[in-house]
Amino acid sequence: MSNKPALSNLQLELLKMFAHQVSDEDLMAVRGMLVQYFAQKAIAEADAVWDEKGWATADTERLTNEHHRTPYTRINPSK
Repeated sequence: MSNKPALSNLQLELLKMFAHQVSDEDLMAVRGMLVQYFAQKAIAEADAVWDEKGWATADTERLTNEHHRTPYTRINPSK
């Protein structure tokens, strides 16, 4: 049995829309449009959080220098 997840609704819709061959140029153009669309959504969400938090330009430096990563710990310390 395969553990692959089912196709998403977006994947299914794209398969229906592009059931025929397209040129490499068209493929790259569509890919670029999808990237641009999702990038704009991410930026809008980030802007909304920025406004919700009431952050100002001065907060950029503080946020840039904060460390939020989980510390690395070895599973097997003998290695």
